[in-house]
Amino acid sequence: MPPLIECIPNFSEGRDMAVVDAIVSAIEAVPSVKLLHRTSDVDHHRSVMTFAGTPDAVAEAAFQSIKIAAEKIDLEQQHGAHPRLGAADVVPFVPLRDVSMADCVALARLLGQRVGTELQLPVYLYEAAATRPDRVNLAHVRRGEYDGLKQTIHAPERQPDFGPAKVGKAGAVIIGARPLLIAFNIYLAKNDVKVAKIIAQHIRESSGGLPGIKALGLFVHGRAQVSLNITDFRRTSIFQVMRAIRDLAAQYDNSVAFSELIGLIPQAALINQETQTIMPPDVLRFLSCATSDTTLPLLYAADYLQLVDFTPDDVLEIALQNAGLL
Repeated sequence: MPPLIECIPNFSEGRDMAVVDAIVSAIEAVPSVKLLHRTSDVDHHRSVMTFAGTPDAVAEAAFQSIKIAAEKIDLEQQHGAHPRLGAADVVPFVPLRDVSMADCVALARLLGQRVGTELQLPVYLYEAAATRPDRVNLAHVRRGEYDGLKQTIHAPERQPDFGPAKVGKAGAVIIGARPLLIAFNIYLAKNDVKVAKIIAQHIRESSGGLPGIKALGLFVHGRAQVSLNITDFRRTSIFQVMRAIRDLAAQYDNSVAFSELIGLIPQAALINQETQTIMPPDVLRFLSCATSDTTLPLLYAADYLQLVDFTPDDVLEIALQNAGLL
């Protein structure tokens, strides 16, 4: 089977579906690329696409989506709850099959050079593709956001890796290569955003919290939200994150109302040794005698995590199978 990579670009548009649909069309028009998932959020004012295919095809789809986003999104008019540096804000490549992280780094750098040259957009490389240590962390690259970058891009430390040191209405593009990541939002029962911010500070790794966890406290959809990226679910599981947030919320007389996934989740993040601890003994006995169908464990994991609107199609491997890529 051919090599396979995933791309999960985040765009700074979550309200005008005509713009989002145009971006999706640009992705789907590239042969050998399959769109696996799309999601848009009005309050975050953000859309996330997940697509996969052969490396060259995925890079072409990423370029075309960046081009459409730069043409149609004006950051002078765009304001949402989620931090952003550009119209096509962040474009990561993830190796899936017969592709190394080094291959994804090379692809990210080639795409960055092309975007900088052909689209005349400033490009910053991050994570594994970063060319300097202060740009590995996405939050550091995005600091000051679009409005701040307009004032600082000429400073030596803010010079882009590719493209002009000039900020137009499309802002800059952050391109990189990274392992699988879980984007996960938890909503609190009581809408106190101060508590959400306190929880985020306690739980994120940069503040001395859980390894591999990035977190923000936000107020979206009229609710207090803890917005999370789990950058290494094998170091800190999604179950550990949920338990920690439940415990922290209880300290402030609060609780978890529900949670949601943004994009897809690897099956191994939901079905592992921890999953067995949340399933009743009779279900475990049944599963030990049943076929290898994973539906029941996935649903128990989703129930424990209070995931709304979850279906097995939200699992990366199942989405890839449905798309004919596995």
